[in-house]
Amino acid sequence: FPVTILKSYQMRANSRAIQSYGDVKVSSGVATANNVQLIQMLFDGLLESLSTARGHIQHKNINEKSKAIARASRIVIGLQGALDFEKGGDLANNLNELYSYVTRRLFHANAHNDLAVLDEIYGLMREIRDAWEGMPSLVPASNRPTGMMN
Repeated sequence: FPVTILKSYQMRANSRAIQSYGDVKVSSGVATANNVQLIQMLFDGLLESLSTARGHIQHKNINEKSKAIARASRIVIGLQGALDFEKGGDLANNLNELYSYVTRRLFHANAHNDLAVLDEIYGLMREIRDAWEGMPSLVPASNRPTGMMN
């Protein structure tokens, strides 16, 4: 990921994606999070919601499954809405297509209680989350928010 694209994505995500964060359990950390941490928390919340939905399908708790998938969808839509197409170029376009695909697949998983689709989405989003985990090392120390670990 080019640093300038990610930094632009971070700023937009900070204001937009937090609205989609909902009741993810790590929300108490949002007040002190920098932009990279916020994106990581959003992905963590997304992954948690997918795992929760999976468990509810396995236990045939359809109402709670639907709530977990709806929460996951809100997070994906928030991440998608935070994309900066001017600065992001092909990366932003590719992420936009990926997020659109994931949204469609979440709809399918919800309608069909499809564990394989949830696993597919989890794997895709885990890869993106792992890429963000390496982000702090890509940002020069002079551009890092105060308190960001090296």
